[in-house]
Parts: sequence; C-alpha cells; structure tokens
Amino acid sequence: MRCYIVACAVAATLAGLGATHPTHQGRFPIPNLMTGLRNNPHGQSVHLESALERRRNEQDMSPAWTPNPARAATPNPRWNYMERRQTVSRCGADFGGAICDPGYCCSSAGWCGLGYLYCSAPSCQINYGPGCDANTRPCGSDTTNVSRPQLGSVPYGVAIYHCEVYGDIALTYDDGPWDYTSDLLDLLKNHSAKATFFVTGNNLGKGQINDPSLPWPGIIRRMIAEGHQVASHTWAHQRLTDLTPDQVRDQMLFNEVAFNDILGYFPTYMRPPYSASNAQVDSILGDLGYHVTYFNLDTEGYLHDDPNTIQQSKDIWDGAVEGANTATTKWLQIEHDPVWQSVYNLTGYMLESLFRNGFRSVTVGECLGDPSGNWYRTGTSGPSTCPSTTSGAPTPTPTVGLPSTDGRCGVNFNGTTCVNQGPDRCCSPGGWCVRHRERDFKHVVKPVLELNIGIVTDDNNQHHAHGHAHCRPAQHQWPLRHQLQWHDVRQSRLG
Repeated sequence: MRCYIVACAVAATLAGLGATHPTHQGRFPIPNLMTGLRNNPHGQSVHLESALERRRNEQDMSPAWTPNPARAATPNPRWNYMERRQTVSRCGADFGGAICDPGYCCSSAGWCGLGYLYCSAPSCQINYGPGCDANTRPCGSDTTNVSRPQLGSVPYGVAIYHCEVYGDIALTYDDGPWDYTSDLLDLLKNHSAKATFFVTGNNLGKGQINDPSLPWPGIIRRMIAEGHQVASHTWAHQRLTDLTPDQVRDQMLFNEVAFNDILGYFPTYMRPPYSASNAQVDSILGDLGYHVTYFNLDTEGYLHDDPNTIQQSKDIWDGAVEGANTATTKWLQIEHDPVWQSVYNLTGYMLESLFRNGFRSVTVGECLGDPSGNWYRTGTSGPSTCPSTTSGAPTPTPTVGLPSTDGRCGVNFNGTTCVNQGPDRCCSPGGWCVRHRERDFKHVVKPVLELNIGIVTDDNNQHHAHGHAHCRPAQHQWPLRHQLQWHDVRQSRLG
C-alpha cells in the first residue's frame, strides 16, 4: 500500500505540472506529462490518450490509507496546521455537490480542509472549495478595465503552433517559476540564449508569484532584465474547458493582477494549461487580448525526469535539430522549469546543439516576428508591494530521540532518527525516513521518493551532530511548501 501511495502522489504531481489532454477535436499539438508529442514541425494534429488521467482515476478508486491510530491520538500542532480538516468533511461532485465552509478547500479526493493537500492548485476542486488557491485573488490593482488594443499581425484568440521565422528556435518553459528557475536563468545567460516563460501564478503550493516574501517577484523581474519573454500560463493551472466563462476570465485576470503588481504591466501571450481550449475559451482569450500559444516540438522531458531515461528526450531533440537545414526549419519548443532533468541536464544539451547547428535562440514574440512593444500591456498603476501570503505556522525546536521503528522521524515525532533503518536514508522534511540521491549541479540535491527506511545520512553522506540527518538541498533548508509536498506524498490518501 505504501508504494502505491507514492506512485499515485507522484502521478498527481506530474499531472499538475503540465499534463495535457487532446482538445479542439484533436487539432492541437499536446504538451503533456503523460504522453508524447515529438517533433511536429507543421503543427499537425496529434491525438494522444492521457495515461496519468487513468492513474489518477485508479488512485481515486483505491482504498483509503489509514494513519497509525496511536500517532493520530497525539497530534503535533504544526501537523494540524498542515492537515486541518473541516468537521463536515466530504465535498465535491462525488458527494452530492457538497461545498466546504467559507475559507476551506476541497481536495481532489473530496475532503474539506486547510493546507497544501486540500488547497493547492490545480488539484483543489474550485467549485466546492471556496478557499482553494485558484479562488484566491492576489493583491494588486484591478486590470479588468485596462485598454486592450490588438496590435501587430500575430492573431489574437487563435491557436498558434509554430514560429514564422526560419532558423529560429523558441525555447519555452511552463509552470514556473520554481526552485530551479534561477539556475535555468544562469544557464541561459551563460549561453547568451533567450527563452519564454509561461508563468503560473499559484500552482503546486508555491505561493503567489507576487508575494514579496518569496523569490518569485525577483526571478520574474530578472527574466525581463535579461531579455527573456514572460507570458501567462493562467493563475492556477486549471483546465479552462472545465470552467465557466467567469472562471476563465478570473484565471487570466488574477495572473494579470500579479504580473502588474510585479512589473507594472502584464503579458499578451498565454498558453492554456493542458493545452485545453475550445471555441468559447478562445473567444474569451481573444476578447482579453491574448495570443494563444502552443508548440510543435516536445522533448517529453517531464516523462524522463531521471538520469537513466533523459537520453530519450535528447534523442527527440536530435531528431528535430541535429543536421537540420536552418533555411527550412523552425521550432516552437516546450519544457517545464519544475522538471529537474529538463533544467539541469536537457537544457544545456539543447543549447549546445541549437548553436552548433546554426539556429538562433529567440523568444516566442521574436520567432513570430512580433515587435517587443506588443508583448505586454500597461496596467492601471505601477508595481506595488503586497503583503506576504506565506504561512505563519510555527517551526518546532529540534530534539533528539530514539531510532525510528515505524519510518517516522524528526522534530514532529519526538526527535526520532533513521539510525539502524538501512543504508542511504535520511529524514525528509515531512518526517519520513527515505532514500535520497544526489544529482550535482551547482550544489543542488534532488531527493528520490522511495519508501524503504534506513540509516541517516545528509547531503555529504555524513551524520548530523545530533545523530539525525535531513534530506534537503545543499546549503539551505527546504521551504515549508516542500515539507508539505513530502507530507502530501505520504498522506495523499487522506485527501
């Protein structure tokens, strides 16, 4: 059962990063985290079935996982903060359309509660959870009445699949900013390359992009300062075809508010999450003055986020770029900056190949021949400083306890350690003894979500002084949202 829990949680996380479904009657090339569009230079249709959708359905039909009753009887205050449920707890279409109380969230499995498992987008059911991240407007000036002239020759409210300028390759990154985005910007800068970032306002529990206590505002300003293009991937990565017209507008307008708060303006380019659009959605996006941007080259990096399989993504790239004639070839390509291998392995490979084969690395606007003055709209006021939206949950004082006997560890579990539980184990931020693996790139460590339990090691394979090590990126602690994600992996069956 435990291994099943992790598999489902990882599948759900991948789905949130950018999984897609065929839309527009199968006419769109499909960015996806479950099935693949390889090279499709002319934007031809590819109709692919969603494997992760099936996995999520299997997850929802699986038996619920029950926590240890003895542990549940002695709750930790911080644990309660992360996992607080409403008394009347079921919600959603599968439970009579029940709606959670004001301020509460409805998890993907139909539980009302607060915290990452319940509220984070895109899994929180926004029609039944008033407090879902997707329903929470960021602070900032309203952009509803901003003038939206449709300038230039690039169409508005119409699907765009490919570049117009031969010899151009427009690299694009969805779903960020994320922890890896700063390193990605360093890599692009070192290669004098440009990219377009389709930014999601509040997904995967990362917090609102204009929250001044988070790194995201600075990262977005850096994107602009270094010549990249910033575009919208909606506020909370909802499937637009499942929303009402008002909800579609809110998902676009909320992101505009956040962008405007950070930059003083907001984008005219967007990419629908899951590539899901239809005539009604296109009409709304056109009325709001958006270029609806897809792609025709997908390396499937999200499917191969492992050093043993990322070569498959490189092979897809090579088939499209290596030896290609720049006079007859142009690509609008898709990656995801929350995908570790895409950032730290695949991107460098692509950039070296791109320049070696004589292509230009450009933004989407450049590859469409659109002047940069058309990429953004001026908001109703300049950038402002919004208050922090991050959690005020207390951080427990570390204590040292006995070796774990049930796989739990850390300050929330009486300071128990992972000693004597097997080789190459550390204590995750969620309080589980797990195996971890270092993948070095500028001192970044990516943990591997495995359930075998064992001894304690840290990033340098050394024991901590108090005999209890933690899985964490080198040189800094994981932020709270990562702790919640680890908790999500182990507690996903709770809702």
